[in-house]
Amino acid sequence: MKENTLTLQGLNSFLSKIFMWMFFGLMITALTSLVVTSSPMLLQLIVSNRLVFFGIIIGEFALVVVLSKNALKYTYAKTVSLFLFYSFLNGLTFSVILLQYTGQSIATAFMIASVVFGVMALYGYVTKTDLTPFRSFLIVGVVGIIVLSIVNMFLGNGTLFYLINLAGVVIFAGLTAYDLQKMKSLYSYSVKNNDVSQGNLAVTGALTLYLDFINLFLFILRLTGKRR
Repeated sequence: MKENTLTLQGLNSFLSKIFMWMFFGLMITALTSLVVTSSPMLLQLIVSNRLVFFGIIIGEFALVVVLSKNALKYTYAKTVSLFLFYSFLNGLTFSVILLQYTGQSIATAFMIASVVFGVMALYGYVTKTDLTPFRSFLIVGVVGIIVLSIVNMFLGNGTLFYLINLAGVVIFAGLTAYDLQKMKSLYSYSVKNNDVSQGNLAVTGALTLYLDFINLFLFILRLTGKRR
């Protein structure tokens, strides 16, 4: 009984670190977006210069790949720094997106996303059902959304736009539950492998849930948001 209690305490401590870094990442993204949207000069630099804008996007993608593949090889400080730098870069691109919507729409979408994320994360934590079989379906869904979004850039179909964003909400809600359950497996892995940095695992877990929340928020914003 004592061992199980200690294991549960260790798991909760591990998850607390994940959510702490996720919160810091979201905070940096939000503050960066606020600063950029408040500065016409910075907005002009990002929006008018395609080289800068696409350079930031490529940098974000590269950082996600690097962190996902190599985080356990880095020092804890380097892993944290790369995650926070990614959050900063995401704030730069986010500013361009958020500028298109009213402040009330952004706040509403954020609250809805927070509730959905919280409910699905809780489900992923408490459920005894193995969610691994759903992983392939969710990944295929993400790929499908990306492909359809690119196609709809040329079609401009309003109905398809709505369906894509509705599907995005469902898929990333599902990914939130799956990824939270996966965090429990990561904790078990770190306990069984003493040479694995639990801190680095917590940061990579934070990146995963950060991406789930950000995408969930964006799809909800596109569904419910009012443009300026």
